[in-house]
Amino acid sequence: MTVSVSAIPFSVPFADSRFSDADPAVRRLAVIDAAESEDEAQLPLLLQALRRDADADVRRTAAEYLSAWETPEAIDALCDALADPDAATRETAANSLSALKQPTLGLRLLPRLAGAGDAARAALLRALRELRLPDSAGPAHAALADPVATVRREAIGVLGWLRHEPALAALAALARDDGNADVRRAAVGALGFAPNDDVLPTLLQALGDKHWQVREEAAATLGKLRQAAARVALETALDDDYWQVTLQAARALGRLGDPASAGALARLLTYPISNVRKEAALALGEAGGVEELAVLDAALRDGDPEVRKSARIAIAQIQERSAATNPPSITDR
Repeated sequence: MTVSVSAIPFSVPFADSRFSDADPAVRRLAVIDAAESEDEAQLPLLLQALRRDADADVRRTAAEYLSAWETPEAIDALCDALADPDAATRETAANSLSALKQPTLGLRLLPRLAGAGDAARAALLRALRELRLPDSAGPAHAALADPVATVRREAIGVLGWLRHEPALAALAALARDDGNADVRRAAVGALGFAPNDDVLPTLLQALGDKHWQVREEAAATLGKLRQAAARVALETALDDDYWQVTLQAARALGRLGDPASAGALARLLTYPISNVRKEAALALGEAGGVEELAVLDAALRDGDPEVRKSARIAIAQIQERSAATNPPSITDR
């Protein structure tokens, strides 16, 4: 539950002796009790624990529980904790910030980007991603050129969630040329909001990337964009060494719904990985015709129940489509 409170002076209005106990385990328990009370008066105690306690575990616990207190004071303290000397506390503060739901409070993160350290810049961008603040587009676009790969990756996430079309050219460049596979993968995925086929060459190149995760993302993105011109390349991707790429290519071909892919998809019904067989059956339901009913009928005897279920769905789709395009004549009635 998110606790919304009004601004509270930093001075603590009452004393809780446990917060000054010599035993850090006692202080940590005091933090938990204060946070779970959801009492507005407890917030200064939590802030003090995060900012001043000598024990890293106490600070980490305060950072964890402050995720529920969406106030300017809590956000500022969590931002400061991104520079905590303890790595676990820094990571917990980053996770708590990423749970932020109030866009107006997200505006407090933007000024901090310029002077933040590497990990803090990445954490701040990660927190901004799902807030979809238009004001974050500029800083995120600039961060695409950041020397740190994790910062570039998080900046891509911000721009993708914003569907920021002015960044498409820069995102395509990262998808093609960035030296970090995680960044290329994120950029390829972010291209899924492209309004036209300008990014098709980039995605086709990514379908041949040396890292399978990038190839997998490229197949998925081509499916989302329903790029008909990618059909042949996606059929080639069905033979990828990694089944995850094969699965996404099959799913994309199903979304294209081109009968020309039916034969290539039908061959996957004997693939050794059941998840791929299931996806191939579903794709045949979208792209196949009555010619594929025989192989789908055979799939009804597959050892995996999910494959059998998918085959039944595909058969029903094909039969319904066939009936719609070939209605019975008067003599047949």
